[in-house]
Amino acid sequence: MLTLPRSLRRTLPVDPDGRHLRATVVTMATVLGTYGWALLVEHLAGLHADSLVQAVVVASALGRVQRAFDRTDLAVACLVLPCAAAGATELATLIRQHPGLGDAVFVLGTTAAIGVRRFGTRATRAGTLVVLPLLAVLVVPAGVAPTDGPARAGWAALTALFAVVWGTLLTWAAHRMGVLPRPPAAWVVRGPVSARPGPAPSTRMALQMATALTAAFVVGRTVWPDHWAWVVLSAHLVSGGARSRGDVLVKGTWRTLGAAAGTLAAGALPGTVGPRSDTTVVLIFAVLAAGTWLRELSYAYWAACVTAALCLLHDWFGQDPGDLLRTRPAGIAAGALIGLAASWLVLPIRTAAVARARTAAALAGLGELLEADWHDVCAVRRARARFAHGVDQLGLAVAPLRVLAALPAPGQPRACPALEAWSALQGCAGPADDLADAVTAAPADLAGDPAVTGRRARAAAHALAVRRAIGRRPPPPDGPPADAPDPTGTPAAPGPAVRTALDALTALDTRLDALTRLYPPRQAPSAASVTGLDGR
Repeated sequence: MLTLPRSLRRTLPVDPDGRHLRATVVTMATVLGTYGWALLVEHLAGLHADSLVQAVVVASALGRVQRAFDRTDLAVACLVLPCAAAGATELATLIRQHPGLGDAVFVLGTTAAIGVRRFGTRATRAGTLVVLPLLAVLVVPAGVAPTDGPARAGWAALTALFAVVWGTLLTWAAHRMGVLPRPPAAWVVRGPVSARPGPAPSTRMALQMATALTAAFVVGRTVWPDHWAWVVLSAHLVSGGARSRGDVLVKGTWRTLGAAAGTLAAGALPGTVGPRSDTTVVLIFAVLAAGTWLRELSYAYWAACVTAALCLLHDWFGQDPGDLLRTRPAGIAAGALIGLAASWLVLPIRTAAVARARTAAALAGLGELLEADWHDVCAVRRARARFAHGVDQLGLAVAPLRVLAALPAPGQPRACPALEAWSALQGCAGPADDLADAVTAAPADLAGDPAVTGRRARAAAHALAVRRAIGRRPPPPDGPPADAPDPTGTPAAPGPAVRTALDALTALDTRLDALTRLYPPRQAPSAASVTGLDGR
């Protein structure tokens, strides 16, 4: 893997290993290449600047989500994204000519793109691709007439296809040269998990989005008829993809504060450049690059940079920056409040419930590692990658809790089981790596060692018991109990692989003890009580 020089790493405290910076370089290369293609198409086909805006919006978002694509996802992207781009261009015309009908189609399209998430990971990624061109409809400044003509949709589809192909080539080259890590096997699609009683999370999110967008269109069209898109875009960014109530609360706050900072920062620049200035274009790309890099540190930086880029875009089109400085923060705050209200009032998703489910999912990956056929090295590596992916997903779910816990509050700080569970599972990452490396080095020695077999069975039973406790189910009726002593002991002179595996299994078992304290097992009904109920 390519690493940065030590002197440069010291100057990047927010990204010491340079991983996010390298990903940003690949993303911006995708954006600039797509922008160059869009410029060529604009010149040859006689299109307007709205086609350039759509190309940049699609490429910048695609460069981020494309890192996790496999071959099937790329094939889906080559089909879905061009169709979505063509449809978005026609939707822009519909909104301009028939606002009420166009707004309704926008709400339905966005809601459907979220609702399909219930069908699994592939459907989720396809829905994300559908939304990207729709966002470009909201980014084009008001008063900019879109290109007319039947060929406009075709050129938009061709530009979207170019973005997918160009981004794929750059990502492949980055993987080959070690600039970016290859996506782990954990991202291979698995069957959808059975939902809890009640509407599925994807259904809840879709209804929340429909409510937020409908209210945003009404408020935007009524209060800011010339800049209604600000309210709709802000509501979409806050409520779209929100994992829980805590997530949307933190994201809405960062969105409002970051947008205000970006507006103020960009307000000082328009006096130095003029409409249609090349300097403005360079500034827009520089701000987008900074936002893409800093997004992993905080969503507030991304919101500030995107808002600043939009302010510069309005300046490029010659719109009055003073009027935007006064009205934009109000529209953004209104959209954020609408998105927050929809996520909290319409079938809300509790942060604790999401963290609990993702803790169980991460433990499922750990159990798969412990129960895998250790002669199959590929299966061991896939299980290890799935466990790492599960811990990362849990980290995303508890991110708003970390922010809220860092805020000053009166009284004693309250314990947060979700954060403690995430910390415990993070502590399992090192032992899981050591165990996978030991299995890869000597699978036959470990599979046939009685001490490793006994300790492995105990850790696997422990992980299963914690998962059942998280699901509020009684412990498994058979198998060695999680707290049973190791009946086999340790061999007198174990080899290095065996010793590493035993130490790793012991460390995992210790970390699972912390999860057992957080999620104590539910006691199964005794035989006497069952008999009494039957004889009643």
